[in-house]
Amino acid sequence: MTTKNVWDTYADDLRRFILSKVKDVAVAEDILQDTFIKVHTKLQTLKDEDKLKSWLFSVARYSVLDYFRTNKQELPVEQIDIEADPEPMEHSEQDCLRGIIKNLPKKYRDPLFLSDIKGLKQQEVANQLDLSLPTVKSQIQRARKQIAQGFMDCCGFKMNEEGHLVGEIQDKADCKVCH
Repeated sequence: MTTKNVWDTYADDLRRFILSKVKDVAVAEDILQDTFIKVHTKLQTLKDEDKLKSWLFSVARYSVLDYFRTNKQELPVEQIDIEADPEPMEHSEQDCLRGIIKNLPKKYRDPLFLSDIKGLKQQEVANQLDLSLPTVKSQIQRARKQIAQGFMDCCGFKMNEEGHLVGEIQDKADCKVCH
């Protein structure tokens, strides 16, 4: 697939997605162009064309995050979706993770999102949420434990002797969080 084919097929969807995050048409167009420059340079590295759409939305999401980082703007936690592709093709660990994170109490979800997904340092998270650093560290640790427990409850994963989650993802119909 060529970059032109990708542009013709997905540019409008990506433009709407980006515009929903930045709320400025000119900025959205710039981010869309930046996204397609990245797509053009890396398209040949995509091994599975079935994952093209989700890959494109990931590239766009990271381009939006880069825009907010480089312009020193704070992005409200609610504004970036955890899921980049609104129509996942099959049930995966990411589906379960989305469900588990969405079910976390807000006081744990926000610090975890800012730290582990947005990539902020824990001190920056504390500053943004107006909390102490020890409180943020504690909330992130509790959130991580609740995510591990969520995988055990949702998908029947087990914790091995080394403290790693092991197991197989269940069918979506059998999953207690995603179903």
